[in-house]
Amino acid sequence: MSSIKVREGEADFNVPGAGKPCKTWYKVYGTLPHPQNPPLVVLHGGPGSTHEYLDILSELTRLFDVPVILYDQLGNGRSTHLPEKNGDVDFWTVQLFVDELHNLLNHLNIHDNYNVLGQSWGGMLASEFATRQPKGLGKLVIADSPASMPLWVKGANELRKGLPQEVQDALNKHEAADTTTDPEYIAATNEFYKRHLCRLDPMPQSLIDGLAWMEKDPTVYSTMNGPNEFYITGSLKTWSVIDRLHNIQATTLLINGRYDEAHDMVVEPFFQHIPKVRWVQFADSAHVPQLEETERFMQVVWAFLHGKSD
Repeated sequence: MSSIKVREGEADFNVPGAGKPCKTWYKVYGTLPHPQNPPLVVLHGGPGSTHEYLDILSELTRLFDVPVILYDQLGNGRSTHLPEKNGDVDFWTVQLFVDELHNLLNHLNIHDNYNVLGQSWGGMLASEFATRQPKGLGKLVIADSPASMPLWVKGANELRKGLPQEVQDALNKHEAADTTTDPEYIAATNEFYKRHLCRLDPMPQSLIDGLAWMEKDPTVYSTMNGPNEFYITGSLKTWSVIDRLHNIQATTLLINGRYDEAHDMVVEPFFQHIPKVRWVQFADSAHVPQLEETERFMQVVWAFLHGKSD
């Protein structure tokens, strides 16, 4: 395709307890409705990141004419910010983001026929969404996501053992002292990220942009997750979907990278408990194979959505 249609918009989102009107910003690549291909709704990570590092999925539109819908979840990016809710674990819940997704599907009038791809936290959200057997969900892609946060921490601790000893010592020292904003700790965190978040050097600007939003407004990330990807202190610390995975009726594709912080042990429960599932691992990727192995990622996802084998 020589060019693709792109439009942006906002969906009004009524959030009890927000104290002000809320909106979800979104971007649509391609044509809605499409005569053959259901739209792919993409859920970004964080929680509290933004869509930028997943904008590359518009390649599915360019190459295969799949409509792709990206959005910034409530609390960050171009959607409504609520910094006054920082630390409010009763407000920032998984259910809030499930409700936001339903609201967006209704706003776009696609709730009868769509597919979902969730990346990292977005995959956690997508799995929660799919366990409720929502109307219209065709296929599900869970990319680089844990089925359980206790398992995520266990996997991260294993990966930390592979870091240089001085890096491990810096992480342990500052976590014990609760000084996780110290430059030494941030530098040590970046060493982990170079190995297990993104192995491209330099890091792609789209990923830098997504991470930057979490620094501009850390409300959601700090409340639900914590200071970084492996030291989890927020409300998701005990989250697990494992006991509900058998309820997922959608045919599911699991994705992770060989060096992913979404370690094999944290992905495996999806494979064990979702009734119709396949798992593809990217040999040269960490946590963002859509950026690290873009061409193969698009082929794998398209083959799955289109019903072909890789």
